[in-house]
Amino acid sequence: MPRILFRVVTLIAVLALLFGVPWWTIVGSPELPAALEVLGTIVFAAAAVAVPVCMVLGHGPWQRDLAAKIGDLSLGLIWLLFSLSVLGNVLRLVLAVSGVDSAAGIVSGVVLVTFAALAVYGMAEARRVPRLKELDVVIPRLGAGLDGLRFAIITDTHFGPLNRTKWSEKVVEVVNELDADVVAHAGDLADGSVAKRREQVAPLGKVRAKLGKFYITGNHEYFGEAQAWLDHMRDLGWEPLHNRHMPVRRGGDTLVFAGIDDPTGAASGLPGHGPDLPAALDGVAESTPVVLLAHQPKQVKQAAEAGIDLQISGHTHGGQIWPFHLLVRLDQPVLAGLSRHGERTQLYTSRGTGFWGPPLRVFAPSEITLLTLRNGK
Repeated sequence: MPRILFRVVTLIAVLALLFGVPWWTIVGSPELPAALEVLGTIVFAAAAVAVPVCMVLGHGPWQRDLAAKIGDLSLGLIWLLFSLSVLGNVLRLVLAVSGVDSAAGIVSGVVLVTFAALAVYGMAEARRVPRLKELDVVIPRLGAGLDGLRFAIITDTHFGPLNRTKWSEKVVEVVNELDADVVAHAGDLADGSVAKRREQVAPLGKVRAKLGKFYITGNHEYFGEAQAWLDHMRDLGWEPLHNRHMPVRRGGDTLVFAGIDDPTGAASGLPGHGPDLPAALDGVAESTPVVLLAHQPKQVKQAAEAGIDLQISGHTHGGQIWPFHLLVRLDQPVLAGLSRHGERTQLYTSRGTGFWGPPLRVFAPSEITLLTLRNGK
């Protein structure tokens, strides 16, 4: 089967499931009047066509923000409705076996009410200023002069079609209140060009850090203007760690912050892009502890082999919209939080500060992270 035909068939199958299961659960209820059944069928059929069209217009070469807004929200809502419908049909089977009358109507009502509640909650959760998550991380090789270093992390801001300039300003206010020694942005800064997202990103130029502000690319930079974003963040006062490192010194001790590109950079066609850990660590003494910024948690395999002390990642969004976390775990070794890999390496995976696409976060709250680095002595 030709590749393009395979993709078309796959897309049709996915859309049939995403929209078909909710349609059968809600519209296919025997208790529903015929007129509402016809109306519901028309709505579901129109949405099944509109969502992929809007996603292509919004995120393809045309970059139409209005289409992206419609497509993103619709995609998030239908995913949530699909997930609840699957659970609803399990309940429907149980009720039917138990001999409960009108099982289909009961399930339809439960699914709709739950969907409405979770949709409202999810939109509010996505748009709020993220909660602060604080954690002490012990790095045994950390020098005494750097013990207690305050390290603030934001990631996956995904500035995009929805104008979140005010939200961006509030995030910066929270970060500055932390009085951090180091601040890092671990990738997926924005979706779109510098020209289109400049206003939303501008507040990041006001972020304060005593010893350094570091930025790396995520996979979404490579859907647009990765090099332009690296240059722009440098103009805003951030140090891009594009397969390179920067030392941080305090009290006579040194800690290296290194950064590598997202794996998608290797296929981007941009010269010199793609993760290159040996280049990032070139010249770093074996005895010097290293914090590595790498957008995707699965990059920890190479980090552990290199003896990195701590890797910082994002990318997963904690799943963003339940139960998408089950699919994320098929691709990534960790969903969120602190984990250990190998003898020395620890990985902290942030759930992300913003959201991608659908303006929804369901059971996967966003975060601004403050790690206090300790040497454990």
